[in-house]
Amino acid sequence: MKRMVCSIALVLVLTGLSVDDTAAQELPDGVTQAMVAEGKTIFAGAGLCAACHGPDAKGLVGPDLTDAEWFLGEGTYPEIVDQVTKGVTAAEAKNTMGAIMPARGGSGITDEQVNAVSAYVWTLSHG
Repeated sequence: MKRMVCSIALVLVLTGLSVDDTAAQELPDGVTQAMVAEGKTIFAGAGLCAACHGPDAKGLVGPDLTDAEWFLGEGTYPEIVDQVTKGVTAAEAKNTMGAIMPARGGSGITDEQVNAVSAYVWTLSHG
């Protein structure tokens, strides 16, 4: 056990992380770390998000989701849920390519999955 603790501490030192950095960040009300983890999986797969936002969420056709700039709203969790649920119309699309986003990214994800992927997206720019 002592060896494992020392190994973890060494990894943290070598990567420049502190124990505080690895602790769970403060999440919006109703959001859990489990939702964030599920959302990351949905983002990369069933949600079809990575097709437009890229596997690293830094943007392809759709905008970068990792920075603090939000084209619609302030990037609050409820706003993200609303955008994913309803999509982004051509009139609302303000990214350089004017790309729209269909409701639920054009996927068939459930409301629960929308909440999870929105939780993950929220962490990308609030971490």
